[in-house]
Amino acid sequence: MRLVVSSEQRYLRTPDGRVWSTTGTANDFWQRYRAVFDEVRVVARVADRPGRPPGAQRVDGDGVEVFALPHYVGPARYLLRLPRLRAAVRAAAEPADAVLLRVPSAIGTLLHRVLRRRGTPFGLEVVGDPYDVFAPEASRHPLRPLLRRWFTRRLRAQCRAASAVSYVTERALQASYPAAPGAVTVAYSSIQLEESAFAERPRRAAGAARVAIRLVSVASLEQPYKGVDVLIEAMPLLVDAGLEPSLVHVGDGRCRAGLERLVRERRLGDRVCFAGAVPPGAAVRLFLDDADLFVLPSRTEGLPRALIEAMARGLPAVATGVGGVPELLSTARLVPPGDPIALARAIIALAADPAAMAAASARNLARARDYSAETLARRRADFYRALRVRTVPDPLRPDRIEEVVSGAD
Repeated sequence: MRLVVSSEQRYLRTPDGRVWSTTGTANDFWQRYRAVFDEVRVVARVADRPGRPPGAQRVDGDGVEVFALPHYVGPARYLLRLPRLRAAVRAAAEPADAVLLRVPSAIGTLLHRVLRRRGTPFGLEVVGDPYDVFAPEASRHPLRPLLRRWFTRRLRAQCRAASAVSYVTERALQASYPAAPGAVTVAYSSIQLEESAFAERPRRAAGAARVAIRLVSVASLEQPYKGVDVLIEAMPLLVDAGLEPSLVHVGDGRCRAGLERLVRERRLGDRVCFAGAVPPGAAVRLFLDDADLFVLPSRTEGLPRALIEAMARGLPAVATGVGGVPELLSTARLVPPGDPIALARAIIALAADPAAMAAASARNLARARDYSAETLARRRADFYRALRVRTVPDPLRPDRIEEVVSGAD
Protein backbone atom coordinates (compact mmCIF):
# COMPACT_ATOMS: atom_id res chain seq x y z
CA MET A 1 0.00 0.00 0.00
CA ARG A 2 1.22 3.52 -0.77
CA LEU A 3 1.26 6.37 1.71
CA VAL A 4 0.87 9.94 0.46
CA VAL A 5 2.46 12.50 2.80
CA SER A 6 2.18 16.28 2.46
CA SER A 7 5.26 18.31 3.32
CA GLU A 8 6.23 21.96 3.60
CA GLN A 9 9.80 21.15 2.53
CA ARG A 10 11.16 22.87 -0.58
CA TYR A 11 13.16 20.51 -2.79
CA LEU A 12 15.36 20.87 -5.87
CA ARG A 13 15.22 18.76 -9.05
CA THR A 14 18.12 18.30 -11.45
CA PRO A 15 17.71 17.63 -15.20
CA ASP A 16 18.12 13.88 -14.66
CA GLY A 17 14.86 13.92 -12.67
CA ARG A 18 16.47 13.32 -9.28
CA VAL A 19 15.21 15.32 -6.33
CA TRP A 20 17.55 16.82 -3.70
CA SER A 21 17.31 18.43 -0.27
CA THR A 22 19.58 21.03 1.30
CA THR A 23 17.68 21.05 4.62
CA GLY A 24 18.26 17.51 5.91
CA THR A 25 14.76 16.07 5.30
CA ALA A 26 16.03 13.63 2.70
CA ASN A 27 15.46 9.98 1.79
CA ASP A 28 16.41 8.58 5.20
CA PHE A 29 13.70 10.70 6.84
CA TRP A 30 10.94 9.31 4.60
CA GLN A 31 12.13 5.72 4.98
CA ARG A 32 10.58 5.61 8.47
CA TYR A 33 7.13 5.36 6.87
CA ARG A 34 8.18 2.29 4.92
CA ALA A 35 8.23 0.27 8.13
CA VAL A 36 4.51 -0.20 7.39
CA PHE A 37 3.85 1.13 3.88
CA ASP A 38 5.31 -0.31 0.67
CA GLU A 39 5.78 3.06 -1.01
CA VAL A 40 5.83 6.71 0.05
CA ARG A 41 4.77 9.63 -2.14
CA VAL A 42 5.95 13.00 -0.75
CA VAL A 43 3.84 15.94 -1.92
CA ALA A 44 6.06 19.02 -1.83
CA ARG A 45 7.26 22.08 -3.71
CA VAL A 46 10.04 21.41 -6.20
CA ALA A 47 12.23 23.91 -8.06
CA ASP A 48 14.32 22.92 -11.08
CA ARG A 49 18.07 23.49 -10.94
CA PRO A 50 20.79 22.85 -13.53
CA GLY A 51 22.94 20.83 -11.15
CA ARG A 52 23.13 19.27 -7.71
CA PRO A 53 23.71 21.90 -5.01
CA PRO A 54 26.80 21.41 -2.81
CA GLY A 55 26.07 19.18 0.15
CA ALA A 56 22.57 18.27 -1.07
CA GLN A 57 21.12 14.88 -0.14
CA ARG A 58 19.00 12.66 -2.37
CA VAL A 59 15.29 12.57 -1.53
CA ASP A 60 13.69 10.15 -3.98
CA GLY A 61 14.52 6.50 -4.61
CA ASP A 62 14.21 3.18 -2.76
CA GLY A 63 10.43 3.31 -2.50
CA VAL A 64 10.20 7.10 -2.05
CA GLU A 65 8.68 9.27 -4.80
CA VAL A 66 8.36 13.07 -4.79
CA PHE A 67 5.14 14.45 -6.29
CA ALA A 68 6.27 17.89 -7.47
CA LEU A 69 4.11 20.93 -6.80
CA PRO A 70 4.74 24.39 -8.33
CA HIS A 71 7.45 26.12 -6.33
CA TYR A 72 6.72 29.26 -4.30
CA VAL A 73 8.02 31.12 -1.25
CA GLY A 74 5.72 33.25 0.89
CA PRO A 75 1.97 34.01 0.93
CA ALA A 76 2.03 36.36 -2.07
CA ARG A 77 3.57 33.83 -4.43
CA TYR A 78 1.34 31.13 -2.95
CA LEU A 79 -1.72 33.12 -4.00
CA LEU A 80 -0.29 33.70 -7.48
CA ARG A 81 0.23 29.97 -7.96
CA LEU A 82 -2.91 28.84 -6.15
CA PRO A 83 -4.85 27.69 -9.25
CA ARG A 84 -1.90 25.54 -10.36
CA LEU A 85 -1.38 24.24 -6.83
CA ARG A 86 -5.02 23.21 -6.52
CA ALA A 87 -4.91 21.38 -9.85
CA ALA A 88 -1.71 19.56 -8.90
CA VAL A 89 -2.92 18.57 -5.43
CA ARG A 90 -6.07 17.00 -6.86
CA ALA A 91 -3.87 14.46 -8.62
CA ALA A 92 -1.56 13.77 -5.67
CA ALA A 93 -3.60 11.06 -3.92
CA GLU A 94 -5.37 8.17 -5.62
CA PRO A 95 -8.30 6.16 -4.22
CA ALA A 96 -6.11 3.24 -3.09
CA ASP A 97 -3.68 5.48 -1.15
CA ALA A 98 -3.47 6.14 2.56
CA VAL A 99 -2.91 9.85 3.28
CA LEU A 100 -1.02 11.57 6.07
CA LEU A 101 -0.85 15.37 6.37
CA ARG A 102 2.06 16.99 8.20
CA VAL A 103 0.49 20.12 9.66
CA PRO A 104 0.20 23.08 10.08
CA SER A 105 0.69 23.41 6.36
CA ALA A 106 -0.75 25.35 3.43
CA ILE A 107 -0.15 22.33 1.20
CA GLY A 108 -1.69 20.00 3.76
CA THR A 109 -4.76 22.23 3.89
CA LEU A 110 -5.17 22.11 0.11
CA LEU A 111 -4.95 18.33 0.17
CA HIS A 112 -7.35 18.17 3.13
CA ARG A 113 -9.99 19.99 1.07
CA VAL A 114 -9.65 17.41 -1.68
CA LEU A 115 -9.99 14.55 0.80
CA ARG A 116 -12.98 16.18 2.49
CA ARG A 117 -14.85 16.51 -0.81
CA ARG A 118 -14.11 12.89 -1.64
CA GLY A 119 -15.02 11.65 1.84
CA THR A 120 -11.60 10.06 2.17
CA PRO A 121 -10.28 9.33 5.70
CA PHE A 122 -6.81 10.65 6.56
CA GLY A 123 -4.26 10.99 9.35
CA LEU A 124 -2.27 13.93 10.72
CA GLU A 125 1.18 14.53 12.14
CA VAL A 126 0.92 17.78 14.13
CA VAL A 127 4.42 19.24 14.23
CA GLY A 128 3.81 22.84 15.34
CA ASP A 129 1.40 25.47 16.61
CA PRO A 130 0.37 28.18 14.11
CA TYR A 131 -0.95 30.36 16.93
CA ASP A 132 2.63 30.73 18.17
CA VAL A 133 4.25 30.82 14.74
CA PHE A 134 2.16 33.88 13.79
CA ALA A 135 2.34 35.60 17.17
CA PRO A 136 3.24 39.35 17.01
CA GLU A 137 6.72 38.75 18.41
CA ALA A 138 7.39 35.81 16.07
CA SER A 139 6.26 37.09 12.66
CA ARG A 140 6.42 40.50 11.00
CA HIS A 141 4.32 39.65 7.98
CA PRO A 142 1.59 42.25 7.27
CA LEU A 143 -1.01 39.47 6.99
CA ARG A 144 0.09 37.94 10.31
CA PRO A 145 -3.24 38.37 12.21
CA LEU A 146 -5.22 36.89 9.32
CA LEU A 147 -2.77 33.99 8.85
CA ARG A 148 -2.81 33.29 12.59
CA ARG A 149 -6.59 32.98 12.75
CA TRP A 150 -6.85 31.04 9.51
CA PHE A 151 -4.15 28.44 10.23
CA THR A 152 -5.30 27.97 13.83
CA ARG A 153 -8.92 27.36 12.81
CA ARG A 154 -7.90 25.07 9.98
CA LEU A 155 -5.68 22.96 12.25
CA ARG A 156 -8.42 22.58 14.85
CA ALA A 157 -10.87 21.52 12.15
CA GLN A 158 -8.39 19.07 10.67
CA CYS A 159 -7.73 17.45 14.04
CA ARG A 160 -11.46 17.07 14.63
CA ALA A 161 -11.88 15.40 11.23
CA ALA A 162 -8.84 13.08 11.21
CA SER A 163 -9.07 9.35 11.83
CA ALA A 164 -5.61 9.26 13.45
CA VAL A 165 -3.48 12.07 14.90
CA SER A 166 0.10 12.10 16.13
CA TYR A 167 1.61 15.04 18.02
CA VAL A 168 5.26 15.95 18.55
CA THR A 169 4.45 17.02 22.12
CA GLU A 170 3.16 14.95 25.01
CA ARG A 171 0.58 17.51 26.21
CA ALA A 172 0.93 21.02 24.76
CA LEU A 173 -0.43 20.61 21.23
CA GLN A 174 -3.04 18.08 22.34
CA ALA A 175 -4.59 20.68 24.63
CA SER A 176 -4.92 23.29 21.88
CA TYR A 177 -5.81 20.96 19.00
CA PRO A 178 -7.68 17.94 20.34
CA ALA A 179 -8.52 14.99 18.13
CA ALA A 180 -12.05 13.75 17.66
CA PRO A 181 -13.42 11.16 20.11
CA GLY A 182 -12.51 7.73 18.84
CA ALA A 183 -9.55 8.87 16.75
CA VAL A 184 -6.23 7.11 17.24
CA THR A 185 -3.78 9.47 18.99
CA VAL A 186 -0.12 9.16 19.92
CA ALA A 187 2.85 11.37 20.82
CA TYR A 188 6.25 11.08 19.15
CA SER A 189 8.91 13.42 17.83
CA SER A 190 10.24 13.55 14.27
CA ILE A 191 13.79 13.42 15.61
CA GLN A 192 16.08 10.54 14.67
CA LEU A 193 18.67 9.85 17.40
CA GLU A 194 20.84 6.81 16.73
CA GLU A 195 23.08 5.45 19.48
CA SER A 196 26.01 7.51 18.19
CA ALA A 197 24.03 10.69 18.95
CA PHE A 198 24.24 10.06 22.72
CA ALA A 199 27.17 10.98 24.94
CA GLU A 200 28.68 8.07 26.83
CA ARG A 201 28.27 9.80 30.20
CA PRO A 202 27.11 13.11 31.72
CA ARG A 203 29.57 15.94 32.16
CA ARG A 204 31.42 16.28 35.42
CA ALA A 205 31.19 19.28 37.69
CA ALA A 206 33.90 21.87 37.17
CA GLY A 207 36.12 22.75 40.10
CA ALA A 208 34.94 26.37 40.21
CA ALA A 209 32.30 28.67 38.80
CA ARG A 210 32.83 29.44 35.12
CA VAL A 211 33.94 32.85 33.96
CA ALA A 212 34.66 31.98 30.34
CA ILE A 213 31.52 30.21 29.12
CA ARG A 214 30.96 28.89 25.61
CA LEU A 215 27.38 29.10 24.41
CA VAL A 216 25.91 27.38 21.36
CA SER A 217 22.56 27.76 19.59
CA VAL A 218 21.28 25.78 16.62
CA ALA A 219 18.41 27.00 14.43
CA SER A 220 17.45 28.13 10.96
CA LEU A 221 17.72 31.88 10.47
CA GLU A 222 14.98 32.02 7.85
CA GLN A 223 12.44 33.49 10.30
CA PRO A 224 12.84 35.75 13.36
CA TYR A 225 10.86 33.49 15.68
CA LYS A 226 13.97 31.51 16.64
CA GLY A 227 14.85 34.47 18.87
CA VAL A 228 18.60 34.61 18.18
CA ASP A 229 18.35 38.40 18.44
CA VAL A 230 17.25 37.99 22.07
CA LEU A 231 20.32 35.87 22.82
CA ILE A 232 22.56 38.49 21.21
CA GLU A 233 20.91 41.18 23.35
CA ALA A 234 21.67 39.06 26.45
CA MET A 235 25.40 38.85 25.66
CA PRO A 236 26.34 42.38 26.91
CA LEU A 237 24.48 41.63 30.14
CA LEU A 238 26.67 38.56 30.66
CA VAL A 239 29.77 40.69 30.14
CA ASP A 240 28.48 43.28 32.62
CA ALA A 241 28.03 40.45 35.16
CA GLY A 242 31.73 39.59 34.93
CA LEU A 243 31.53 36.63 32.54
CA GLU A 244 33.56 36.11 29.38
CA PRO A 245 30.89 34.64 27.08
CA SER A 246 31.29 33.44 23.52
CA LEU A 247 28.50 32.27 21.25
CA VAL A 248 28.53 30.06 18.16
CA HIS A 249 25.29 29.89 16.19
CA VAL A 250 24.81 26.94 13.83
CA GLY A 251 22.36 27.59 11.02
CA ASP A 252 21.78 30.08 8.23
CA GLY A 253 19.01 32.04 6.54
CA ARG A 254 17.81 35.43 5.41
CA CYS A 255 17.80 36.92 8.96
CA ARG A 256 21.55 36.42 9.32
CA ALA A 257 22.54 39.82 7.91
CA GLY A 258 20.32 41.63 10.43
CA LEU A 259 21.73 39.59 13.30
CA GLU A 260 25.30 40.29 12.23
CA ARG A 261 24.41 43.99 12.18
CA LEU A 262 23.01 43.67 15.72
CA VAL A 263 26.27 42.08 16.87
CA ARG A 264 28.18 45.07 15.53
CA GLU A 265 25.76 47.54 17.12
CA ARG A 266 26.20 45.87 20.52
CA ARG A 267 29.99 45.97 20.09
CA LEU A 268 30.33 42.26 20.69
CA GLY A 269 33.29 41.90 18.37
CA ASP A 270 34.40 38.29 17.98
CA ARG A 271 32.28 37.05 20.89
CA VAL A 272 29.60 35.91 18.42
CA CYS A 273 30.35 33.58 15.51
CA PHE A 274 27.91 32.45 12.82
CA ALA A 275 28.97 29.01 11.64
CA GLY A 276 26.42 28.95 8.81
CA ALA A 277 24.65 25.86 7.53
CA VAL A 278 26.15 22.62 8.87
CA PRO A 279 25.16 19.08 7.78
CA PRO A 280 22.96 17.40 10.41
CA GLY A 281 24.37 14.68 12.62
CA ALA A 282 28.05 14.32 13.46
CA ALA A 283 29.03 17.77 12.17
CA VAL A 284 26.54 19.52 14.47
CA ARG A 285 27.59 17.33 17.40
CA LEU A 286 31.14 18.72 17.13
CA PHE A 287 29.78 22.18 17.95
CA LEU A 288 27.64 20.82 20.79
CA ASP A 289 30.55 18.94 22.35
CA ASP A 290 32.73 22.05 22.25
CA ALA A 291 30.19 24.16 24.18
CA ASP A 292 29.42 24.55 27.89
CA LEU A 293 25.75 25.50 27.53
CA PHE A 294 23.04 25.20 24.88
CA VAL A 295 20.63 28.14 24.55
CA LEU A 296 17.25 27.99 22.83
CA PRO A 297 15.75 31.53 22.81
CA SER A 298 12.81 30.73 20.50
CA ARG A 299 9.62 32.75 20.53
CA THR A 300 7.70 29.66 19.39
CA GLU A 301 8.39 25.92 19.10
CA GLY A 302 6.69 22.59 18.68
CA LEU A 303 9.10 20.11 20.23
CA PRO A 304 12.58 21.40 19.30
CA ARG A 305 14.82 18.75 17.80
CA ALA A 306 17.92 20.92 18.27
CA LEU A 307 17.33 20.99 22.03
CA ILE A 308 16.87 17.22 22.23
CA GLU A 309 20.05 16.68 20.21
CA ALA A 310 21.95 18.93 22.62
CA MET A 311 20.50 17.11 25.63
CA ALA A 312 21.64 13.81 24.11
CA ARG A 313 25.20 15.14 24.26
CA GLY A 314 24.79 15.76 27.99
CA LEU A 315 24.80 19.50 27.40
CA PRO A 316 23.15 21.72 30.04
CA ALA A 317 20.53 23.98 28.50
CA VAL A 318 18.51 27.14 29.03
CA ALA A 319 15.42 27.73 26.90
CA THR A 320 12.22 29.70 26.59
CA GLY A 321 9.15 27.97 28.00
CA VAL A 322 7.22 27.79 24.73
CA GLY A 323 5.44 24.91 23.00
CA GLY A 324 6.66 21.53 24.19
CA VAL A 325 9.89 22.84 25.75
CA PRO A 326 8.54 22.57 29.35
CA GLU A 327 8.16 18.83 28.68
CA LEU A 328 11.94 18.62 28.25
CA LEU A 329 13.55 20.94 30.80
CA SER A 330 12.97 21.69 34.46
CA THR A 331 11.21 24.94 35.39
CA ALA A 332 14.46 26.41 36.71
CA ARG A 333 15.95 26.32 33.20
CA LEU A 334 13.01 28.05 31.49
CA VAL A 335 12.63 31.77 30.77
CA PRO A 336 9.91 33.86 29.08
CA PRO A 337 10.31 34.45 25.34
CA GLY A 338 11.63 37.81 24.16
CA ASP A 339 13.26 38.66 27.52
CA PRO A 340 17.06 39.08 27.30
CA ILE A 341 17.35 40.01 30.98
CA ALA A 342 15.68 36.79 32.15
CA LEU A 343 17.77 34.81 29.67
CA ALA A 344 21.00 36.37 30.93
CA ARG A 345 20.06 35.68 34.55
CA ALA A 346 19.40 32.02 33.82
CA ILE A 347 22.76 31.66 32.08
CA ILE A 348 24.57 33.45 34.90
CA ALA A 349 22.91 31.22 37.52
CA LEU A 350 24.12 28.05 35.81
CA ALA A 351 27.62 29.40 35.13
CA ALA A 352 27.98 30.23 38.84
CA ASP A 353 26.98 26.74 40.03
CA PRO A 354 29.18 23.84 38.80
CA ALA A 355 27.05 21.31 40.66
CA ALA A 356 23.90 22.57 38.93
CA MET A 357 25.66 22.34 35.55
CA ALA A 358 26.60 18.71 36.24
CA ALA A 359 23.08 17.87 37.45
CA ALA A 360 21.55 19.47 34.35
CA SER A 361 23.90 17.43 32.16
CA ALA A 362 22.84 14.15 33.80
CA ARG A 363 19.15 15.04 33.70
CA ASN A 364 19.23 16.11 30.07
CA LEU A 365 21.07 12.99 28.93
CA ALA A 366 18.58 10.74 30.73
CA ARG A 367 15.56 12.62 29.35
CA ALA A 368 16.92 12.52 25.80
CA ARG A 369 16.91 8.71 26.00
CA ASP A 370 13.12 8.88 25.74
CA TYR A 371 13.69 10.07 22.16
CA SER A 372 16.10 7.37 21.02
CA ALA A 373 15.56 6.01 17.51
CA GLU A 374 14.53 2.59 18.84
CA THR A 375 11.93 4.01 21.23
CA LEU A 376 10.37 6.37 18.70
CA ALA A 377 10.46 3.82 15.87
CA ARG A 378 8.13 1.55 17.87
CA ARG A 379 5.68 4.39 18.53
CA ARG A 380 5.71 5.51 14.91
CA ALA A 381 5.22 2.00 13.54
CA ASP A 382 2.26 1.41 15.84
CA PHE A 383 0.71 4.68 14.66
CA TYR A 384 1.35 3.92 10.98
CA ARG A 385 -0.32 0.52 11.34
CA ALA A 386 -3.34 2.13 12.94
CA LEU A 387 -3.35 4.76 10.19
CA ARG A 388 -3.28 2.03 7.57
CA VAL A 389 -6.29 0.32 9.13
CA ARG A 390 -8.24 3.56 9.59
CA THR A 391 -7.63 4.88 6.08
CA VAL A 392 -7.67 1.70 3.97
CA PRO A 393 -10.23 2.28 1.16
CA ASP A 394 -12.05 -1.05 1.51
CA PRO A 395 -13.29 -1.90 5.00
CA LEU A 396 -11.35 -4.73 6.58
CA ARG A 397 -12.98 -7.75 8.06
CA PRO A 398 -12.86 -7.65 11.87
CA ASP A 399 -10.62 -10.73 11.95
CA ARG A 400 -8.04 -8.93 9.75
CA ILE A 401 -7.74 -5.67 11.70
CA GLU A 402 -5.74 -7.21 14.55
CA GLU A 403 -3.33 -8.77 12.04
CA VAL A 404 -2.61 -5.45 10.33
CA VAL A 405 -2.14 -3.52 13.58
CA SER A 406 0.24 -6.16 14.92
CA GLY A 407 2.31 -6.01 11.74
CA ALA A 408 1.27 -9.39 10.36
CA ASP A 409 0.13 -7.91 7.06
